[in-house]
Amino acid sequence: MKKKVLAWKGLGLSLLAGAMLLSGCGGKNDAGSSASPSAGASSPAASETAPAAELKEVKVVLDWTPNTNHTGLYVARDMGLWEKHGLKVELILPPEAGASALVAGGQAEFGVGAQESMILAREQGLPLVSIAPIIQHNTSGFASPVDKNIKEPKDFEGKTYGGWGSPAERAVIESIMNVQQADVNKVNFVNAGTADFFTATKKGIDFEWIFYAWTGIEAELRGEPVNMVYLTDYSKQLDYYTPLLLTNEKVIQEDPELVRAFLAGASEGYQYAIDNPDAAADVLIKAVPEINADLVKASQTWLSPKYKDDAPRWGEQKREVWSGYGEWMLENGLMEKELNYDDMFTTEFLPQ
Repeated sequence: MKKKVLAWKGLGLSLLAGAMLLSGCGGKNDAGSSASPSAGASSPAASETAPAAELKEVKVVLDWTPNTNHTGLYVARDMGLWEKHGLKVELILPPEAGASALVAGGQAEFGVGAQESMILAREQGLPLVSIAPIIQHNTSGFASPVDKNIKEPKDFEGKTYGGWGSPAERAVIESIMNVQQADVNKVNFVNAGTADFFTATKKGIDFEWIFYAWTGIEAELRGEPVNMVYLTDYSKQLDYYTPLLLTNEKVIQEDPELVRAFLAGASEGYQYAIDNPDAAADVLIKAVPEINADLVKASQTWLSPKYKDDAPRWGEQKREVWSGYGEWMLENGLMEKELNYDDMFTTEFLPQ
């Protein structure tokens, strides 16, 4: 969930080429080993699991190394929730071309992506469809050590931003600075490279774009508190879905019941994480033993209520969110033409 998750890696022509390449080759990179739920934790209502021979094998490509964005997926896998619906699900790490390319190329049925990259992929002709946002609202924002005294967008003036060189970064910063009539030209943009937030902000960087649920919580645990400027506090259009679960049009057309079964298990997994953050964190920790357990526990406590938030059910998504962000991208020169947003998402397969 580091800042690179936000980058539009493998987009445009490179993403399209990656999808074409991947359509002719396979790959396997298992993300974590199997784990069972913690003793004493409440679990979703059990039903008879299909015999192993009858389980349909499915691949899900993550967008980054395992973290609390993915907890519901690990719960669904390791508590047998997908097996109840006839699926044997493998969670794999993304290739260099990204999860979207693998899903678009037919090498995985499902993946974890984000609305911003998916819109650009659709513009390039990749038949990707969002089937459920993992988190209902955008929890990303610009973080800075408290001693930098950056509390709102106008405070970006005269400061150095460390990023990865995407045109979206400047557009987002300019957008929220405009709300306060501040001048984006007074921001010093530099490429932070591979340095993490804590290293970068000790070496001349004043602020970076992060997900608070991971880097912000890590800052708390390290005793290095940060100020946050959240995108959603300054722009409704920037309240887009990130991350989300996606598939491709072919899967939906040829096997709609697979999509329904996959979302049934995923929904149960995320609902479990909403209701039992501590026990759900234990599932992720057991599945990925090298992960920072203290960070997972604290992050899960912060993030669990935000999976569903104010939506009537987990996985709900609205056209106005898709069109709102798409129009913002168009206005800021990040895409070249208006697209059909109705083709980009569906709520048809969510459990009722």
